Amino acid sequence: MKQTIHTALAPSAIGPYVQAARVKDWLYISGCIPITADTNNMVDGAIEEQTRQALKNLEAILAAAGGCKKDIVKTTCFLTDIERFNSFNRIYSDYFENGYPARSCVEVSRLPKDALVEIEAVAYLGRA
Repeated sequence: MKQTIHTALAPSAIGPYVQAARVKDWLYISGCIPITADTNNMVDGAIEEQTRQALKNLEAILAAAGGCKKDIVKTTCFLTDIERFNSFNRIYSDYFENGYPARSCVEVSRLPKDALVEIEAVAYLGRA
């Protein structure tokens, strides 16, 4: 059975999707862009600030499902400019300092609300 996960600590979906869906011990988190939950506005700043906010949103959704960042198994990251890859990686690597998940990172032509970054994740919540 699929359970919808929603938290007010992350921005609401801006389209016909949910923040996350849980199926048994697996959590599928929709792409997080750097919108603040309190204002529903894009954060100002460069790729570093936007990456921090996207990860903050991702972590809020994980927490709402009873998980934490160490439960993330796979991320898919979308950047509008691959030239910002190193700057993105600095923030991303600090976030996952105690073990990295599998990852794909690709350049795309455009993201919703003209975000510079979007991050989606799959997490396993079945702790031993």
